Amino acid sequence: MHYSKVNNDSLHSQMNPSSKTILITGGAKRIGRQMALTLHDAGHNIMVHYRSSANAATELVSELNNSRPESAASIQGDLLDIECIPKIVDSCLDQFGRLDALVNNASSFYPTPIELLEDDFWNDLIGSNLKAPAFLVKYAVKHLRDSQGSIVNIVDIHAQKPMADHPIYCSAKAGLEMLTKSLARDLAPEIRVNAVSPGAILWPEQSTSQADQMETIKKIPLRRLGDPADIANMVLFLIDHARYVTGQVIAVDGGRSVVI
Repeated sequence: MHYSKVNNDSLHSQMNPSSKTILITGGAKRIGRQMALTLHDAGHNIMVHYRSSANAATELVSELNNSRPESAASIQGDLLDIECIPKIVDSCLDQFGRLDALVNNASSFYPTPIELLEDDFWNDLIGSNLKAPAFLVKYAVKHLRDSQGSIVNIVDIHAQKPMADHPIYCSAKAGLEMLTKSLARDLAPEIRVNAVSPGAILWPEQSTSQADQMETIKKIPLRRLGDPADIANMVLFLIDHARYVTGQVIAVDGGRSVVI
């Protein structure tokens, strides 16, 4: 486990008092990367967590720091290893002196037909999508209370309406949705907790046939794929502007959740 480091003395002298420090898990690629870019553009400092995407994380942090020096850093860690989680949270304090928001974005995703279920699949899908977010909150909660901060969990519209052959993934996301609501109740009034529920934003990294893609788009009232910026902008809203919103799960899905 390791993380990139910035010059703390210089950083603390330059920080805008309105800047937040935001930890994004799985922040190096895909939607996580766009969230990092969007939140950084809003003036915030970003800690990019990654598991194996070291090159992507390094490139992203370099891009962010070229735009605004010493405003981003990265931390590597396997969220299935619970012992590494407090170190990930502590890295934000070491780098930026505070933690204002946690975005639980990291997720494993793949089909698990029940006849083919294995213990490793269960541990991976439940671990990354439900257990790790809970433990990240456990270790972040003191610092988020100090900053009157917020938590945003990335769930899935299939937490409500299951996807074929994904019973464990859908169950994990359903658990994360309830964790969001439970924590919103338990951590108020100091900490707000909300979730964003994406629909079809990016095709899975596993191959998807063109026929399957077209069939999915037909089910979306807006008749198009979403964009990572759609998710990132909602996360920004929940962190920066939704001061009287907590315990909510907001679908960003082109209307798909109303028809599936």
